[in-house]
Amino acid sequence: MQTHDVLNQATPLVDYDMFGGDPVLVELVKRYGAGWATDRLTNFGRFTGSAQAQEWAVQANNNSPVLQTHDRFGNRIDLVEFHPAYHELMRASMAAGVHNLPWRNECDGAHVARAALMFMAFQNEGGHCCPMSMTYAVVPSLRKQPGLAEVWVPRIQSTTYDSRFIPAAQKNGITMGMGMTEKQGGSDVRANTTRAVPLSKPGPGQPYHITGHKWFTSAPMSDAFLVLAKVEKGVSCFLVPRFLPDGRKNNLFIQRLKDKLGNRSNASSELEFENTFGWLVGEEGRGVATIIEMVNHTRLDCIIGSTALMRQATLQAIHHCRQRSAFGKKLVDQPLMQNVLTDLALESEAATRMMLRVAHAYDKPEQAHFKRIASAVTKYWACKRGPMHVVEALECFGGNGYVNAGPMPRLYTEAPLLGIWEGSGNVICLDILRAVSKEPETLDALLAVIEPGKSHSRVLSRHIGSLKRELGVLRKNALVAEPAIVAEREFGARRLAENLAMALQATLMAEQSTTAAADAFVASRLGTTRARAFGTLPAKVGSEIVEAFMAR
Repeated sequence: MQTHDVLNQATPLVDYDMFGGDPVLVELVKRYGAGWATDRLTNFGRFTGSAQAQEWAVQANNNSPVLQTHDRFGNRIDLVEFHPAYHELMRASMAAGVHNLPWRNECDGAHVARAALMFMAFQNEGGHCCPMSMTYAVVPSLRKQPGLAEVWVPRIQSTTYDSRFIPAAQKNGITMGMGMTEKQGGSDVRANTTRAVPLSKPGPGQPYHITGHKWFTSAPMSDAFLVLAKVEKGVSCFLVPRFLPDGRKNNLFIQRLKDKLGNRSNASSELEFENTFGWLVGEEGRGVATIIEMVNHTRLDCIIGSTALMRQATLQAIHHCRQRSAFGKKLVDQPLMQNVLTDLALESEAATRMMLRVAHAYDKPEQAHFKRIASAVTKYWACKRGPMHVVEALECFGGNGYVNAGPMPRLYTEAPLLGIWEGSGNVICLDILRAVSKEPETLDALLAVIEPGKSHSRVLSRHIGSLKRELGVLRKNALVAEPAIVAEREFGARRLAENLAMALQATLMAEQSTTAAADAFVASRLGTTRARAFGTLPAKVGSEIVEAFMAR
């Protein structure tokens, strides 16, 4: 029925350049030595911002994967079927090198360029980024076992997506997965009960049979997995292929797919192992040390993913507010909405600068100590800020933000995943304490990056000075095992992580951003007038911050 005209509604944000339209991303790619990848990033940015890519993202999430445990004859197949849109996104991201760029182009800026690719892929659709992340992250762990790396890394270096359910040796390109957690342990992998026994002689690179389960294994259609299992010497790491060397299906049994809050395009599964074939990677009993390099790289992707959601949420909110009117003015011209949008833009910019500074350390072996602790600090803080940031951006839409026909609910339900994936907040904070106590040089490296921020303002100088005093006490008691001191240290671990992250973000903003943006960020996050909610900047900031955020 024609009862009214449709007025005062925003248009979809489609067919834009996700790379060229992001001034901070363009600046940092050049700053950190990845300018050589500009053409690649521009092409991928135009794809991820296209109406077609966005439609595939919607379709992939509206049509969840389906598990087929048996074929029509009763044979066990353990096959997960995905919507064609998911395959299109996988194909595009692998062609761009989201899963392997640093292993194909081992040059300065490769991890930064790859982080920028992942940043854009995640803004478009987060679910398919899970196999992208694990395939990228597995290489450093695989290289601990050179014989296996010689076989599997060249397969990872392919940019061809091949979804066929056949042995990896027959495919044009592969993806990799990981299985660590179990029902009874979760993050406490030393509580794992899955067992492995050697087929002949034990030792690195040798074949074993594995029996047990994994409670969370994402992307179960991957061609191989790094899996933790126990031997007599302790938790060990194994490379488990989908198919045996003779071409028969390995004993990987998918029990069910998880019905998740978000990330619905991606299959997350429960796996059972019964005399499942796998090769030992690294030494027996050194499984955590072997797989931790993979975990560190996937933690980087948690930072990238959370930062990407902040960027996309702010972009959507500003786009909407530029077109929607209320009370006689565009929303973007309302002073209180200006405060909210500017605050969201500042948070997004600071997160992006921190994320790419950490990615830059992955390109620099001499920054290994900084990378070690900054990855954990940044993972904690970016993933804590992400959900509250996205929900504030969603609120800018009013009721339109809360319906699944628009982009915001998918961003919002994706946001909590990054804080859980590869270590929840408490696990990450305990890891920071472990680094401070056992690897004090990591803290020195982080403080060296933060120290220049003292020259920005009295506010930032005061924060850094207070932080250093706190760290001095922590260092003094770092190795004290007295239960009361240990409890006090752990009780304050989140506050420490937050203070470290805020010092790093504020310093990067002071060194790299505009004076207006840096001053507003420092005053609102560290000043005496700071508040807790977004949209509480203490003084009016010019519209140039929002305008720059949306530069085309």
